[in-house]
Amino acid sequence: MRPLLLILPVLLAGCSVAKAVITAPIKAGEVIYDTATESQEEADIKRGRAIRKQEEQARKDARKAEKERRNAERDPR
Repeated sequence: MRPLLLILPVLLAGCSVAKAVITAPIKAGEVIYDTATESQEEADIKRGRAIRKQEEQARKDARKAEKERRNAERDPR
């Protein structure tokens, strides 16, 4: 009985290693799936960012066009 008690911790440690080896491909698959798919919330956030970026670019373009128009009125060539 005593030798079994000495070997038991080694056997249990082996089980955790075996569990880690067996579950590693499953965990890797979960990570790949999570990165390959996006939730509706993530899609909404991404779409909102894209819209804000387009609106900002439109404002910049409008300011630039207005500035060029004013410069053309002041200095016709």
